[in-house]
Amino acid sequence: MRGRLGEHAGPEKGDLTGPNPVDRGKYGSKIHLLTERTGLPLSLAVSGANLHDSQALIPPVEAIPPIRSRRGPRRRRPGKLHGDKAHDHRFIHSHLRRRQITHRIARRGLESSTRLGRHRWVIERTVAWLGGFRRLHRRYERKADHFAAFAAIAAALVCHRRLTK
Repeated sequence: MRGRLGEHAGPEKGDLTGPNPVDRGKYGSKIHLLTERTGLPLSLAVSGANLHDSQALIPPVEAIPPIRSRRGPRRRRPGKLHGDKAHDHRFIHSHLRRRQITHRIARRGLESSTRLGRHRWVIERTVAWLGGFRRLHRRYERKADHFAAFAAIAAALVCHRRLTK
């Protein structure tokens, strides 16, 4: 018999959750984020904490909206994509090549991640801005759609704050 403070059953944890491999198996979610060069969020996705980062890169890349440029037609893809060693897989390289996106991903076992630090801090800063919203700091919603909606609202507020400075 489970006590009041015992473990919950699986369906009560909510959609898009999974046991976090670095936090003693507690159930949680990850927010996957693509930003432009200065840190404005372009695309956002939510997944379970047990999903590897390489498997969650393609949906946000596909969800990038057309980017308005000063001259010419709208751009449908980013010029370059920087990623860490978690994204160094053959299927990611081939997908980015098919979409004609130049990529700079540190290779596992060959390169150190320190050279990507000058680009990675932009993502880390934007993730910290999103972490400042209480609804995203800890997931309270059981429905994944609600959590993704709050994450999208937070990303819109980050864009608004950055553009009105």
